[in-house]
Amino acid sequence: MREMEERQILFDKYEIGKLLGKGTFAKVYHGREIPTGDGVAIKVINKMQVKSEGMMEQIKREISVMRLVKHPNVVELKEVMATKTKIFFVMEHVRGGELFSKVARGKLSEEKARKYFQQLISAIDYCHSRGVFHRDLKPENLLLDENEDLKISDFGLSALPEQFRHDGLLHTQCGTPAYVAPEVLRKKGYDGSKADIWSCGVVLYVLLAGFLPFQDENLMTMYKKVFKADFQIPPWFSVESRRLISKLLMADPDRRISMPAIMRVPWFRKGFSIPRAFSFNGLNNNNDDEDSSSVAGGGETVSTIRKSASTPAFLNAFELITSMSSGFDLSGLFEEEEKRKRRPMFTSRWSAASILSTIESAANGLRFRVSKSKDFKLWLEKTTEGRKGRLTVTAEVFEVAPELAVVEFSKSAGDTFEFVKFCEEDVRPSLKEIVWTWQGDEAAAAPVEIGEVERE
Repeated sequence: MREMEERQILFDKYEIGKLLGKGTFAKVYHGREIPTGDGVAIKVINKMQVKSEGMMEQIKREISVMRLVKHPNVVELKEVMATKTKIFFVMEHVRGGELFSKVARGKLSEEKARKYFQQLISAIDYCHSRGVFHRDLKPENLLLDENEDLKISDFGLSALPEQFRHDGLLHTQCGTPAYVAPEVLRKKGYDGSKADIWSCGVVLYVLLAGFLPFQDENLMTMYKKVFKADFQIPPWFSVESRRLISKLLMADPDRRISMPAIMRVPWFRKGFSIPRAFSFNGLNNNNDDEDSSSVAGGGETVSTIRKSASTPAFLNAFELITSMSSGFDLSGLFEEEEKRKRRPMFTSRWSAASILSTIESAANGLRFRVSKSKDFKLWLEKTTEGRKGRLTVTAEVFEVAPELAVVEFSKSAGDTFEFVKFCEEDVRPSLKEIVWTWQGDEAAAAPVEIGEVERE
């Protein structure tokens, strides 16, 4: 495929225009969707280059993550297509540039900083509810649209639950030094959500101050400041924002403020309401509990919407089809000879409680230790050592409709072949009573086309 200095048509669907920017492995172009005339951004990735640099897994993860997180304050991934040499991300075109450009001109007003922080927290809280941890939050990765609303971008360093080790923590050191939480730097494992909250705290500080809380020409000196949360709060910070910053930039992650607590802080609640569009986790479900209360003195309304503790996470029909369809498996875009890495899934018409109870009983019979969580997950750990340590499996239930659930298995630790054997040969026969259909069986959803793969 020739270089795209001139306008050209991509897959008879998009017109590619001017170059917007470029990085090590990719170029981003302005584009236009031909049928609608809508503007898009098209990220063009050199497949051979990322493969030679060992970055293909990161690209795949970014696709998986962006498919999971549909939120008004996250850049939307519209489509992924590929040829033999290139991968194309067709994304929402965010016209306002980076939030960094605003901060580079000086500190923001408290009102403006609060608005961006509210949108950041709303989006990151949603990502965490989907099991996604960004791990590189900074103003350069926060874009602004034409309405001055924030959009989170660049999920290339993000993590998913299957990256947790047997201790339930993440261990990869990544991110931008000035924004990284102290526990990430210590190399002893960290909670992805708490690390993201620290980075959100640094972002808020930068918005209010116009400069970083931790900075030094010597990197090790800066790290020492991060470890001790050694920073100064400028005198123009309000008392309320000072308190919140101090709770966000708490060196001990166990004492750091949580997402629900952030959303209860009066300074944060002022003028805040949870976005209701693009919700895959049930925020638009009529069965949700809604608790609305007014903030005293301002007349603003805060809507706090929570999923009932007795109901599993909600998946809409699109997610069900694309998750269970081999047609949305993108591994074929990267390596023809590579085995497809689909997570074992099945649908069931039984209640979530009955499903989890049946899986637990089957796992106990297979000599697995079982741990439960309140969000309809089971952690299953083999009591004996395997080829790569003890196999650890996560089983999670998602609600599709009142009488239909999707159950997904994923490997958290251990050997992949042992995981496949566990799902296909060991546990599957024990679940016959509760299974409606397994992914890949004839009754499963039909493939979803995502674009031509071999066309050049």
